[in-house]
Amino acid sequence: MNVIFLGPPGAGKGTQCKVIADRYQLRHLSSGDILRRERADNTDLGQKAQSFMDSGRLVPDDLIVAMMMKEINAADTNSGVVLDGFPRTIGQAEELDKALNAAGKDIDVVLCLDVDDDKLEHRITGRRSCSGCGAAYHITFNPPQVDGICDKCQKELTQRSDDTAEVVKNRIKTYHDQTAPLVSFYKEKGNLKNVDGNVAIEQVTQAMCDILDRVST
Repeated sequence: MNVIFLGPPGAGKGTQCKVIADRYQLRHLSSGDILRRERADNTDLGQKAQSFMDSGRLVPDDLIVAMMMKEINAADTNSGVVLDGFPRTIGQAEELDKALNAAGKDIDVVLCLDVDDDKLEHRITGRRSCSGCGAAYHITFNPPQVDGICDKCQKELTQRSDDTAEVVKNRIKTYHDQTAPLVSFYKEKGNLKNVDGNVAIEQVTQAMCDILDRVST
C-alpha cells in the first residue's frame, strides 16, 4: 500500500506518518527529514536546497523528485511507502505518477490533514529541539522542566531557522498558493480522503486508520 500525506506545515503529518508506517509496515519517507539530512551532510543536493528551505520556499521540482524516487525505488516492493511532504506541487505529482507507472506501482490513497492557519502558526513557532541529543519539545504542549534547557542532557534548546514567525507565515502562504491545488488533483483521481487535523492526535490517528483499513481490505 502506497500512501500520500497532504497538509500544511505543522498539520502533524510527521507524527501521524510514523504511527501509520509502524501499524501498516510501510516505509516512512519524509522529504523534509531527507533534505535536512542532505544539508547536514553538506551534499550537493543539500547545498542547493539550503537557501530554499531557510526562507520557507519549496525546493525545485527537479531536485525533490529525483531524491524521492531514489528513496521510493529503494523501499521494499512487498510492503509500500507513506510519503510525508511530497509531492507538494502539481508538477511533482505528475512526475511521481509517471515514475510509479514505469515501476508498476500506484498511489492507493491520499490523506489530507486540514488544520486552521492560526493553529498551524502556534504549533510551529513553539517547537524547540535540543542542540545536544536532538530531543523535541514545544513551549506549550511539551515544555521542558527548565525553560530553554533539555530535560535529558541539560543542553540548550534551539529553534529551527525555518520555524520563526516570519518564515512560518511564508511557508503557510506557499502551501496555499502552490500545494493546495493538489487537493483538487487527487480528488479528480478519486483517491483523496480528508481528515480533520484540528482535533486531538488520537482522534486524527483513528480517523486515518479507519480509512486505511477500508483501503487495504
